[in-house]
Amino acid sequence: MSRDFRLYIVDIFIAINKINRYTHEITDAQSLRWNEILWDATIRELEIIGESTRVLIESDFLNNKKYRKIVDFRNIIAHGYFGLDEDEVFYVVTNKLLPFETELIQLILQNNLDIKEAILLAMQENEKIKSLTDYLENLQKELKYAR
Repeated sequence: MSRDFRLYIVDIFIAINKINRYTHEITDAQSLRWNEILWDATIRELEIIGESTRVLIESDFLNNKKYRKIVDFRNIIAHGYFGLDEDEVFYVVTNKLLPFETELIQLILQNNLDIKEAILLAMQENEKIKSLTDYLENLQKELKYAR
C-alpha cells in the first residue's frame, strides 16, 4: 500500500518548521556548519523536503520543471555529503524555505486540496512537541480547517 501524497505535503511543512526552529539563531553559514548537531539535523530535514518533493512531482501535485531543483539538491546532499557547500545550504535555509512553504499553501488552496487528516495525524504523532503542534494548528487555520 502506498502512502497518501498529502502526507508528504505535511512532511515538507514539518521539515521546514524544524529547520526554522533549529536555525533561528544562526547568522552565517560557518556557524551552521560547525554546529554539528544543527548541521546534521538541518541536512536531514532538507533530505526529507527533497524526497517528499520527488513524490509530489510523481503524484502530479508539483510541476517537475519548477520544483526539480529541490530534488536535485536532495540528491547532492544524500550522495555528496562531505562535499556540501555550507554557503549554499545556508542560502537555501534562509532564502528558499519560506517561499516554498508559501507556494505549497497557495497550491493547496488553489486546488482545494484537503490535507486536514494528514495534519491531524502529524499532530498526534508529535503531540509532545508543542512548538510543532502549535505550528500545525496555525497551518490548519491558514488553510481554513476547523479543529
